[in-house]
Amino acid sequence: MKTHQTGFTLVEIAVVLLIIGLLLGGVLKGQELIDSAKVKNLAQDFRSLPTLVHAYQDRFRALPGDDASARLHLCPGGDECTSPGNGNGLIDGNWDDTGASDSFRFWQHVRLAGFATGSSDTANPDYLPRNAVGGRLGVQRGGSLLGIRGSILTCSSGIPGKLVRQLDLALDDGNPAEGSMRAGLDDGSGSLTPVSGSTPLDDGTSYTVCASL
Repeated sequence: MKTHQTGFTLVEIAVVLLIIGLLLGGVLKGQELIDSAKVKNLAQDFRSLPTLVHAYQDRFRALPGDDASARLHLCPGGDECTSPGNGNGLIDGNWDDTGASDSFRFWQHVRLAGFATGSSDTANPDYLPRNAVGGRLGVQRGGSLLGIRGSILTCSSGIPGKLVRQLDLALDDGNPAEGSMRAGLDDGSGSLTPVSGSTPLDDGTSYTVCASL
């Protein structure tokens, strides 16, 4: 009596490995395309905000959020569709404020002026804008934030380290610890710990990225 052994041949194993390799390659390529699309959307946020500021300034000779004559400029019939700023030439407040500051009011002014889409109702849950990864997006006056120089800063939060690298390469010098765009880690107290040689960027950690307009 002859016995017959069952099992996979080398050819069958090779075919299976080839299929697995193709599937893995497709998944990795798909993730790469998704990440690339997110970086493009994040970069567009940083490019578009200066346009909003300059357009508002050109029309009304004031900064959005700080405009002391905002009701005259934006409210038909002189009603109280918005709150005016103090007109000190600065966008006061923090980029992630949730009320009662120039930074928070910025979005209402640019939307009422027709320069940006979105709700101008500050009580609307969707009033505060979000970036492509679900983090907050905002502006504030320049200063000591992450050591970036400039009169106005744009900040965007919740960005994974691997996307921070691509974003900085697309818009600045490729180093998130230097230049006009920098990354920081929220320490839970409202301040940001900047990326540096002693605090290197981690691909799996989420950061807030700020840039000078």
